[in-house]
Amino acid sequence: MTARAPAETSLAKSAAAASITVAVVLVSLKAWATWKTGSAAMLGSLADSALDLVASLVTLFGVWYASQPADKEHRFGHGKAESIAALVQVMLIALSAFGILLRSTQQLLAGARVEAPAEGIGVSVVAIVLTFALLAWQRYVVARTNSVAIKTDHAHYQSDLLLNLAVIAALALDSYAGITGADPIFGLAIAGWLGWNAWQASREALDHLLDREWPDAKRRRFVEVAARHPELANLHDLRTRTAGHVDFAQFHVDLPEDMTVGQSHDIIERVEVDLLREFPGLELFIHIDPAGHVDEPGNTLVEQDEFAALDSGEEGA
Repeated sequence: MTARAPAETSLAKSAAAASITVAVVLVSLKAWATWKTGSAAMLGSLADSALDLVASLVTLFGVWYASQPADKEHRFGHGKAESIAALVQVMLIALSAFGILLRSTQQLLAGARVEAPAEGIGVSVVAIVLTFALLAWQRYVVARTNSVAIKTDHAHYQSDLLLNLAVIAALALDSYAGITGADPIFGLAIAGWLGWNAWQASREALDHLLDREWPDAKRRRFVEVAARHPELANLHDLRTRTAGHVDFAQFHVDLPEDMTVGQSHDIIERVEVDLLREFPGLELFIHIDPAGHVDEPGNTLVEQDEFAALDSGEEGA
């Protein structure tokens, strides 16, 4: 497996380091604000930022480990480390949501009120400004590296914007509008939002770990590029997956039985160049079958001709 380019690795690491820095600052500010206000919503925001810090450290390690080249024990490389790091983040987000849910419920039943709302609102405004800056950098990095770990971190910090706005609303409604219970109710809403965000963030990481096939449109485009070469026939047993930042694809294709090894090699070389131009960084394996050969009779998952499916407008198996 091809390791991520040094420039891309450096970008991914910089995004993880920026996330750690922001998390350290926010944890410090929110710990002070929670002590001053006694707010359940602010406590939830503090717990979220504390877990952000742990998650960002996990992300930094995952990005570093995933960037290591293939070795004797890991011939396909280490790309799935990013997905594992993403799942660790998801578990931390879920734990955070559960803790906030419990605390908010206790506050709601006790009828507790918040104090020093101005300090809490001020800290939340600072958090929003820092989060906007971090998100802008993460978007830049994701666009150039496609790091699943940074994507998950980005998704979490996007939710932080809403979380901090919710804290401001909770403090203002509870202290200035006199609406009893506003703070814990917002805390419950934050817990629900974090739980939903954890579920959404887990999907791509699980897809990578479970070797889910590419989306139909991407698979179809792959077959269309291969179909540019009229020498090929009966492209079948197409298998695709993504691990970290690298795509993998393999397939069988028929060539005339009387073709020499050199001739078939030249054809496949041209096919590989074409596919790699369209899918940069792709790890590709092509198996040649003599025309008419059947690998697994009756197994349509293996034997379906992707070229025929393309011509008929059907999606591949």
